Amino acid sequence: MFNRLLDSPVHLIILLVLVLLLFGAKRLPDAARGLGRSLRIFKSEVKEMKRDDAPPSADSSAPLEGRVVVDTDAPKHTPSGSHTGAPGSDPHRNA
Repeated sequence: MFNRLLDSPVHLIILLVLVLLLFGAKRLPDAARGLGRSLRIFKSEVKEMKRDDAPPSADSSAPLEGRVVVDTDAPKHTPSGSHTGAPGSDPHRNA
C-alpha cells in the first residue's frame, strides 16, 4: 500500500509539504536533531551489547598466577546450641 505512495516524486513532495505544514518550519530542525541523537544513542547501545556478547579474547582465558592466602587469625565459627541439622531434631519445634 505504502510502496505505491512513494513511487511518484509528486506524492513525495506532497507528503513533505504536509509534514512541513503540520509541524512548522521551526520545529522540524529540532525534531530531526532529536531523532539523530536518539539514533546515535541506539547505535552505541547496540554496539555495546554486541561487544558484551562477544567471546572473551585469548588473553582473558589465560590462567591467573598468584598465591593462596589463608587467614589464620580469623575466629572460628562455632554453632551455638546442640542442633545437629538432622531432620526432626529441632527441640523448639512442636511435633
